[in-house]
Amino acid sequence: MLARLRKSVEDKDQGFTLIELLVVIIIIGILAAIAIPVFLNQRQKGWDAAVKSDLRNAATAEETWLTEKSVYTAADADLKTDGFKYSDGGNYFGGASALTATINAGNSYCLTARSKSGSYFSYGSASGLSGALAAAPGNAAGVCS
Repeated sequence: MLARLRKSVEDKDQGFTLIELLVVIIIIGILAAIAIPVFLNQRQKGWDAAVKSDLRNAATAEETWLTEKSVYTAADADLKTDGFKYSDGGNYFGGASALTATINAGNSYCLTARSKSGSYFSYGSASGLSGALAAAPGNAAGVCS
């Protein structure tokens, strides 16, 4: 009898208890609750960086256009002929026009764009790249001055 009891204790399959499994699931849930917002924030930063890069590239295309034609242009097609390409195909926020150019008397420009994160950015010939704007600029020329 004692030998049989000893053998059953030795051969007994050991597993995890319900409490141990619940603790592991809770730990995984806590880690996911920390990681997901951080990941989403990184996506927004990536979208904003793409828009900033496109604004700088569009500014280079504007300066190239000015060198060749002696005036700035507000047309995307003109900028594309000087090598400007959108990093995301111009589809930053659902297919609407990604970049707006405002020309002031042909001798200065203001470029504005909105990223998928909802932030607006501007780049002016005099002011350079601005930080994120809280809302859509009403007067693009006033944003860059």
